[in-house]
Amino acid sequence: MVSHSELRKLFCSADAVCFDVDSTVIREEGIDELAKICGVEDAVSEMTRRAMGGAVPFKAALTERLALIQPSREQVQRLIAEHPPHLTPGIRELVSHLQERNVQVFLISGGFRSIVEHVASKLNIPSTNVFANRLKFYFNGEYAGFDEMQPTAESGGKGKVIKLLKEKFHFKKILMIGDGATDMEACPPADVFIGFGGNVIRQQVKDNAEWYITDFVELLGELEE
Repeated sequence: MVSHSELRKLFCSADAVCFDVDSTVIREEGIDELAKICGVEDAVSEMTRRAMGGAVPFKAALTERLALIQPSREQVQRLIAEHPPHLTPGIRELVSHLQERNVQVFLISGGFRSIVEHVASKLNIPSTNVFANRLKFYFNGEYAGFDEMQPTAESGGKGKVIKLLKEKFHFKKILMIGDGATDMEACPPADVFIGFGGNVIRQQVKDNAEWYITDFVELLGELEE
């Protein structure tokens, strides 16, 4: 068990910080918002709840939900234009502070790249630092599935991305911050996991995270000390 002061030191000396996106960096669950646009909100949000609690393998839950939603390219574009995701309070300042300290910031999401890249652009995070799932469409714009080869498409995928980042960039200390079971599972290979409950509290994460926060202001305070 690492002491709280050691965890704080690790956070302040990390050379890379990875954030989950849905319910962490943004207030919403992107897939649930897409389901709303497509008129299948209730059935999908129940599946999301079970998947985030770790009760269903991630790829099975993603396949099942997308089969229900069947989002077209036009519906995804409409979501971003008419209902853009809301950034969680404090995240813009936190990312900006980390970048000023030359810390690499990554977004690792089980959500969809088109939405996550939109979020990344708001935070000045380059698209090369985005790892998320890719939706596939037929030439007429209808839903054609998702890219099952992306590491984020399956359980344990976020850990695979972090392992890849360590190998590629030789980071000494990587942190993972997120609200769900798939984020907690990414440590190890992440050196520290910080559970985030500012938008939704997942009991399993709250009970098992060594460091649990409900406001990004707490992390900003650590950097400013």
